[in-house]
Amino acid sequence: MISPTTAMIETKKQARWIRSYRWLHRKIAIALFIFFLFISVTGLLLGIKKQAGLLAPTQKGTSSDLATWLPVAVLQQKANQYLFDSVSKDLSIEIDRIDIRPDKGIAKFIYKNHYYGLQLDCSTGGLLSVETRSSDFIENLHDGSILDDVLGTSDEQIKVSYTIIMGLSLFLLILSGWWLWYGPKRIRKAKRIMTQNKGSR
Repeated sequence: MISPTTAMIETKKQARWIRSYRWLHRKIAIALFIFFLFISVTGLLLGIKKQAGLLAPTQKGTSSDLATWLPVAVLQQKANQYLFDSVSKDLSIEIDRIDIRPDKGIAKFIYKNHYYGLQLDCSTGGLLSVETRSSDFIENLHDGSILDDVLGTSDEQIKVSYTIIMGLSLFLLILSGWWLWYGPKRIRKAKRIMTQNKGSR
């Protein structure tokens, strides 16, 4: 049987822990409220990017037979020319990635320093679509990498730091929130023990 003195000490200890976690929970929530709101909104948009029209539909080329396709180097040259002719000659042509869809017979050219993307027919080299990749912009907002692009950092230092800070902060919010729920239960249990012990005297 736990003595009343032990139960009282335990109750006071739990109360101190609850006050500490309440303080931590409140400070983190206030300091990072805007960032958590931002992450939740951008994450929601990324989750429904197709349904929300943030991602352009994939077009269909004339053939899915790879033997009839133009070389990738030729397609890239054509994509760069289409970019100049259809959008602007001032845009960078540095490629971030080329997304080839064999079943559709198309290649998507996605550029590194802006948010325009082009879809080309792999067989004819014809331009099928010029898109503004809104989903990529929102993704860069979501993970903080847009600041690396703006400030020209070399190795995604801002993105990595932002991810670590927000991840640890969310973990601490979960931990402190759990204790704010569980701590009072332990205090009530300790008080019941004290009451029972007093009644059994």
